[in-house]
Amino acid sequence: MSAAIFELSVTCHVAAPREIAWKVWTDLKDQWFCPKPWRAEVIEEDLRSGGRSAVRMFGPDGEDTGPMEGVFLEVVPGEKVVTTDAYASGWIPQTPFMTAIWSFADEGEGTRFTATARHWDAEAMERHKEMGFHPGWDQMAEQFKALCEASAASA
Repeated sequence: MSAAIFELSVTCHVAAPREIAWKVWTDLKDQWFCPKPWRAEVIEEDLRSGGRSAVRMFGPDGEDTGPMEGVFLEVVPGEKVVTTDAYASGWIPQTPFMTAIWSFADEGEGTRFTATARHWDAEAMERHKEMGFHPGWDQMAEQFKALCEASAASA
């Protein structure tokens, strides 16, 4: 059985070079990572295999996701980042929900940005759909695209 069976994904063309898209992904996550009016707060991003990835999201009515803990599995600067919530920092197992793959590829004068969520099973994937994967991740990708393009225009 292929992992792609339990995969949800969004993609967009960004009218900005890959190095700008990478910089926005690594340095400005608090500005695009969750659909507005929600906001994201990066607790820690240790961009290396085994490094901690911790982000917290806050809603307009006081909602608080608490820290979303995970680790980086693979980091290829400017090309791809793979994270999972199956582990907390220090390889401490926790109940897994997904593995996220963020990829950046040259396309024409810009960048093809793809964000993929791979789930362990159909139930987790369906739960993510019900949580609002679409339109949530679609809006996140649009916010990312706009921020990249504004950054390119001011560069």
